[in-house]
Order: sequence, then C-alpha cells, then structure tokens
Amino acid sequence: MASKKKQQNLFSSNSGKLAEYEQKLIQRENLLKRKTRDNRIALVAGVGVLLAAVGSQLIWSSMQVSQVVEAEPSPSASEPAPVETNSALVPSADLAESRVWTGSMMVNKAKLDIEIFGDKAPQAAANFITLAKKGFYSGVSCHRLTTEGIFVLQCGDPTGTGTGGPGYTFGPIENPPLANAGGTAIYQTGVLAMANSGSAYSNGSQFFIVYGDSTLMPDYTVFGRITAGLDGLKPIIDGGVAADASRPGDGRPAVETKLGDIVLN
Repeated sequence: MASKKKQQNLFSSNSGKLAEYEQKLIQRENLLKRKTRDNRIALVAGVGVLLAAVGSQLIWSSMQVSQVVEAEPSPSASEPAPVETNSALVPSADLAESRVWTGSMMVNKAKLDIEIFGDKAPQAAANFITLAKKGFYSGVSCHRLTTEGIFVLQCGDPTGTGTGGPGYTFGPIENPPLANAGGTAIYQTGVLAMANSGSAYSNGSQFFIVYGDSTLMPDYTVFGRITAGLDGLKPIIDGGVAADASRPGDGRPAVETKLGDIVLN
C-alpha cells in the first residue's frame, strides 16, 4: 500500500514537473514569437522611415529640377524632328550674297529699320530674305511675348501657335554671341535671332526680337539687328502678356501683334 502511494506521488510529481516544463516551453515559444514580431515591426518601421526620407528627397530633388528647368524661358519653335542636314527645300546660303542687307520691317504700326547679316549668318539670312520676298511673313502674328527673365517678342509662325513653320528646318547655328565663363551669353537689345526647338538644325521661320538685354545659352543664330524704331514696340511690351498665359510674363501678347511688310535691299 505504501509502495503504491509512493508510486502515485512520484507519478504526480513527475506529472507536475512535466506540466511545468511544458508551460515553460510554451512561455519560451511565446517569447520568441513576440521577439520575432517586434523585430518585424521594427524592420517595417525602419523601412518606412527610410522610404519616407528617400521619398522626401526625391520630391525635393524633383522640385529643384522643375525650378531649374522653368526658371528661364527660352525662345522655341516646335517643328518635326530635325535631320542634321539641309534639304533641297532650304534656300541656298549663296542667296545672302555674303553681305549686310538693309531695309525695314513693320510690326503693327511700328517701322523697324533692320540689317540682315548675310556675311555672318548666310544660311539664316538667305532663309529670312527668301521668305520675306515671298510675302510669307505678311500678316503673320507675333505669338509670344516674354517680360520676365528674358525680354523677347517672338514672331514668324504662320499658325500663330508656336508650332508652325515654312515646311522645312535648317541649320547650323550661326553667329551666336560669345559665351561667358558660366556658359551663357548676352543677346543684346535690338538683336534678331532665330528661334529653334533645341537642335542646331531646327531653325525654321520663327525668330525673336530682343527688346532688352537677355541672358540665354549661345544656341540661337543672330542673323540681324534693329538699327532704329525699337521704341515703336513699347505699346506692345507695356500691354504685357494676355491673361490666359500659362506662366507669368510669358505668353501671347495682350495687344494683338502682327508682322507687316518687310523690305530688304
């Protein structure tokens, strides 16, 4: 009887120890699960912080790039992708006769006395002279006025949208101003320069009149200059940019502006 009780006590003792051991295993397993879970949470939180930091940096960088890109408007002309050569449609540079042409250009009621540099920019000069003599520019609008950053009046697009041209493009860049140490150049008041879409062979019919010294990249052909009458553009400039402009100080002139007769000798 005593032996049987001893066995029962031993069994009970062992059962209790086993239960205690099993309980410890469960507790240890739960602890491991909590640690794993906590580590995962910490990892996710760390990744979240990292992504947020990277995201903030990317947004900041994007804003900076956007500001740099949009800081300086530039004369442009939307044309088909240019080929780095001139087609048979482009007037021959020989037509410029390697000389300075003189004449006049009407912009609204303003008569501008002009010189065209057939000696320094023969290809652009030949193009302008040919189009002018054909009457291409007569009645064509000046579709863009820029009054902030740079000071230009852009003309010569027969569609009036900034996307039109004579049906061809040409190059290269001729007679640009000398670049300074920073890589930019001053386009002086009175300059006549070709607008382009970013390529040396994307010139067409669009050109711009510089009515105030403007800093640009030396990527635009200077083919002439205004020698007198520039003050006649004052009503257009003072009228500013139309209210529907997509950006301040850069858009369609509020005063309707058109080219008139161009006479060259």
